[in-house]
Amino acid sequence: MPMNRITFHSEGYRMPKLKKYDLKRWLIEIAQNHNKQIVRLAYNFCTDNELLKINQEFLQHDTLTDIITFDYSNQDLLEGEIFISHERVAENANQFQEEINHEFLRVLAHGLLHLIGFQDKTTKLLEEMRKKENEAIQHFFAILAENNSIQNS
Repeated sequence: MPMNRITFHSEGYRMPKLKKYDLKRWLIEIAQNHNKQIVRLAYNFCTDNELLKINQEFLQHDTLTDIITFDYSNQDLLEGEIFISHERVAENANQFQEEINHEFLRVLAHGLLHLIGFQDKTTKLLEEMRKKENEAIQHFFAILAENNSIQNS
């Protein structure tokens, strides 16, 4: 079984200028830090309307959201599909006065953290999720710094 197959599908949407190699390494390391292994992870970027239709059809929710995660994992082997509204990501970045890349990383980590087992249904669980997201984002920038120091040596 091939491991660490991570794909990004972004029809009609330009992803922020982050290297897919760095993103994949980062996601793999997040999973490994929680004693998990990624088997297959598909990130799908779509519009608000497309994500609303998915939310209505599969979750019977009639609300806009930034992310929906479908979990096909088997214990420590993570597998899933993650749908992200690029419009919500941009709106959330604007609303929270956050850089778009930072918000983009937050939702990528958020979906993976759901597959790992973190939830956000209560205030306490949401606080823990936010803490894990922030740790993950800090780790991404540590990876970038490490890559820059290797390239500059």
